[in-house]
Amino acid sequence: MAVFRAPVHAYWNLGAGLDFETRIFHKPGLAERLAEELAAPGYVCKPINLGANTDPYQPAEREHRTTRALLEVLLRHRHPVTVVTKGALILRDLDLLAALAERRLCSVAVSLTTLDDDLKRVLEPRAAAPRTRLKVIRELVSAGVPVTVLLAPVVPALNDHEIEALVEAAAAEGASNAAFMLLRLPHELGALFEQWLREHYPQRADRVLNLLRELRGGRLNDPRFGHRMRARVRTPPCWLRVLRPPAGAPASARSAARPRLRPVPARSGRPAAGRPVRLNRADRATRAPEGVAYTRRVWIRTTP
Repeated sequence: MAVFRAPVHAYWNLGAGLDFETRIFHKPGLAERLAEELAAPGYVCKPINLGANTDPYQPAEREHRTTRALLEVLLRHRHPVTVVTKGALILRDLDLLAALAERRLCSVAVSLTTLDDDLKRVLEPRAAAPRTRLKVIRELVSAGVPVTVLLAPVVPALNDHEIEALVEAAAAEGASNAAFMLLRLPHELGALFEQWLREHYPQRADRVLNLLRELRGGRLNDPRFGHRMRARVRTPPCWLRVLRPPAGAPASARSAARPRLRPVPARSGRPAAGRPVRLNRADRATRAPEGVAYTRRVWIRTTP
């Protein structure tokens, strides 16, 4: 169940349910428009993200090859790009991504929601299997492409207990950063998600919804910029199972050993989650203690 892209269909007077599942939009000539924009006088180079609104490697990409055409333009212009996907089709473009990464112009965020095949079939029925996504991470890293694992969406009482296992699995395949995003339910998606939840997990539905309301200040969604990606809690919730850095720990203790995932500090003034991070900046961050990874202002254990 996709939860952040469906409202775009509502913008076009289509439903966020069946219409979202059966009708897609394709933009012919997009690569040509991008080339014109990059060549325009006064253009200021900034990283472009592919996958912020919808996955750039949906099945239709096999035929239309729009994403590959965009990457070819970006490589030709030596332009930085980030990619967010959960699809294995990205490996088709490994040659372009590796060439961009060799020039420090590219990073990829792979969405990893669960390691449970049964939950994946219900939550994301047409997406790549967990083991396939781990293979994608491994092959991207082997080709020299920096990879972030994006744990999204995190659904309380449904897949939140897997956070540590997901981080461990991604780290074992070579991912160097991790980020998570709490489930968002903008606009009509609240009712749609509740209907889906009561159909597939009726005994857990009320608990999931109550936890979401607790984390969103009594509502299922908090649309405010800077708040919508994170929870409102006074103390770390027990379901997140976090390990904070020890008070007063010397810097030498933190930098003594490299963890499986390099720490990525949250940046003030920007949304605290859900954004791909330029991985070369992680090298300048304070390293975490052995077996601990820093992700969005919390320290998560990566070893038992």
